[in-house]
This record gives sequence, C-alpha cells and structure tokens, in this order.
Amino acid sequence: MAKALVVYATITGNNEDVADIITDALEDLGVEVEETEMTMADPADFNDVDICVICPYTYDEGALPEEGLDFYEDLQEEDLTGKVFGVAGSGDTFYGDDFCVAVDKFGEALAKTGATKGSENVRVNLAPDEEDVEKLDQFAKELVEKAGN
Repeated sequence: MAKALVVYATITGNNEDVADIITDALEDLGVEVEETEMTMADPADFNDVDICVICPYTYDEGALPEEGLDFYEDLQEEDLTGKVFGVAGSGDTFYGDDFCVAVDKFGEALAKTGATKGSENVRVNLAPDEEDVEKLDQFAKELVEKAGN
C-alpha cells in the first residue's frame, strides 16, 4: 500500500481545507495518509513515504509562509529520489502575479530533491469550491498513478 504525507501551512484555514480534500481523495484511492501542519513536520519525514504533498499559502506579495522558511530551506537538502510529489495551495487572485507563488517555489524546491513531479501544481483562489475539489481529486489520482508506475 502506498503511503503519503500531506504537509500544510495555513492562516485562514483554506489550506487546511485543501490538505483535507487531498487527504480524503488519497485515502479513497487506498493510500495510507498522514496529514500534518508544517511547523510539526520535517522534510526528512518524506523519506518514509511514497507520495509527498505540500500545501503552502503565499503571504503578502509572494512571500513564503514564515513558519515554513526552515522547512523550505531544509527541503532542498533532502534526497527524495524515487518519491512522487505534488504541490497545491490556496491564494488570493487579488495579488495578481504573486498569486500562489509559494506553490511554485515549493514545487521547484521538491524538484531539486530528485523526486518526480506527479501532477501539475494546483492553485486555489481562497476557499476551495466544487470545481477545485474536482481538480484536487484529479491531482490525487495522478499522484497515485505516478507512484504506482
């Protein structure tokens, strides 16, 4: 059975919702999932799973979550070759070009670890709606398919 770790950072609760949707979708696909807040996680935890998921929020004008800075730095030191990763996060389109920048930055950091990108990044505007849930379900499905190959 595949194992996944879903790590999220949230202020408003939107990213916790995103993480919950992904966790539920992965569990429905038969994956054993642990979901945890970024402050409680260490990038080395990804060594114990097959699927690595990060749900970061973007702060202000494109900044990474403050409580996620150490995680982000340490992540780039990990060797996660053979793992599959995905990044999804909530943002606010009000910020224009800075919308969900943290999602891309964490995606780039995970790519540096040697892990395989299992699905395109998912950006959610504010709270996830029905369409977002469908996107996140598809995201989870693609991660599981990639991990199974």
